[in-house]
Amino acid sequence: MYKHPRQEIEAYSLPANSVGKRRYVPVHNSRKRYCTPESSSPDSPAHDVISNATVLVSHNNSAYEDTSGSCVTDDFNDKIKELETVMMGPDSLDLVLDYNDSFDSTSCQETNSWRSTLEAVSRRDLRADLVSCAKAMSENDLMMARSMMEKLRLMVSVSGEPIERLGAYLLEGLVAQLSSSGSSIYKSLNQCPEPASTDLLSYMHILYEVCPYFKFGYMSANGAIAEAMKEENRVHIIDFQIGQGSQWVTLIQAFAARPGGPPRIRITGIDDTTSAYARGGGLSIVGNRLAKLAKQFKVPFEFNSVSVSVSEVKPKNLGVRPGEALAVNFAFVLHHMPDESVSTENHRDRLLRMVKSLSPKVVTLVEQESNTNTAAFFPRFKETMDYYDAMFESIDVTLPRNHKQRINVEQHCLARDVVNIIACEGADRVERHELLGKWRSRFGMAGFTPYPLSPLVNSTIRSLLRNYSDKYRLEERDGALYLGWMKRDLVASCAWK
Repeated sequence: MYKHPRQEIEAYSLPANSVGKRRYVPVHNSRKRYCTPESSSPDSPAHDVISNATVLVSHNNSAYEDTSGSCVTDDFNDKIKELETVMMGPDSLDLVLDYNDSFDSTSCQETNSWRSTLEAVSRRDLRADLVSCAKAMSENDLMMARSMMEKLRLMVSVSGEPIERLGAYLLEGLVAQLSSSGSSIYKSLNQCPEPASTDLLSYMHILYEVCPYFKFGYMSANGAIAEAMKEENRVHIIDFQIGQGSQWVTLIQAFAARPGGPPRIRITGIDDTTSAYARGGGLSIVGNRLAKLAKQFKVPFEFNSVSVSVSEVKPKNLGVRPGEALAVNFAFVLHHMPDESVSTENHRDRLLRMVKSLSPKVVTLVEQESNTNTAAFFPRFKETMDYYDAMFESIDVTLPRNHKQRINVEQHCLARDVVNIIACEGADRVERHELLGKWRSRFGMAGFTPYPLSPLVNSTIRSLLRNYSDKYRLEERDGALYLGWMKRDLVASCAWK
């Protein structure tokens, strides 16, 4: 989740895809589309469930086989009808969808009423059935798990209610976990073509605009940095996942308006492969964009790019100079670092110790408030469902159900993370979220102490949230800010020194 979108003045040109209403279980939720992941072996207990399931791809919410630019081979061409039956049920299930051609108006009304009632019952039962399936898997009750999957595949829909949409991706993760093919599926997804970079960028931008999660994280971190640097003349900011550089647009503008004139700003950006692909090139694109903005606002500016993975960053890559006040930004990135439960190298804590050795004036942390890092499979599943259910509901309020790009936004910006959390184990599970309490412990062990957030940050974010649903809530607890949806905390932000 949470890849940084590019913040542009020009309008985005979005492909005009239509959204259908047929139900299916999508097999690929990754940013890598049109791929056939490895299925289970014929001897696998889950083979009956997934043997043919992994060769369907989604487009406009229909099930079909795409061989252009995909990993699907011609050997599967003759199995489409069989696959549609496996994943979508027999043709008789489509009668309800096509009733306008077969019934008079009275029958239509009765059928429509019956279908609405059935869908309401399905939504009520879906959460419980998803949990029951995961519990059966955790207890190694494979027969029950397979039976539940057969039931669930008729209940989920990428164009339905929030829980139905999320359920499609949770079910995909359950299928992969049951077949012990989660790692294989994840690796296969990473080998297949991305959507066009301009499309991926537009999906990120839509998510950025419809939900306040990015803006909350950026504004809270920028507020802490601006407060810490208000008396400094030379500022060096290290961003451990700079993405499209969107976060720094408002901070450069704020520094430009500072009484007494702006400081000299140097930003060191560390890249990630998804952001590089979305922007269509290296970090020079980000540097040039920010330099142009800084020149426009008459802010002295310098950009330093670091094109290595975060876990491989060394102090020599960061170019820290004497006389500069240092700020370090960890926005939605540390949860990707493996900790002691994955590797003896423990990059998560090693990175914090390295940053502390640089003597920063302020370090900002923004992370999803979720507990999936070391949790066992069943509690991890329930936590993931609870967390992303709130997120999908928040999207549903802002982004209309019939929005042409909503399915793409959810599939390419959120769903891959869901499947990774559910299906993968060990080093292949790269989405490893922790609650803020655990992050406090890690920062404390690395030698950091809390840096209080300015009250101005709180009031600014409250003003931002007025543009969104009143179901969002902002709370300040123990020196940290929490952004939530109704009763569920979703993102936490704090600062350290």
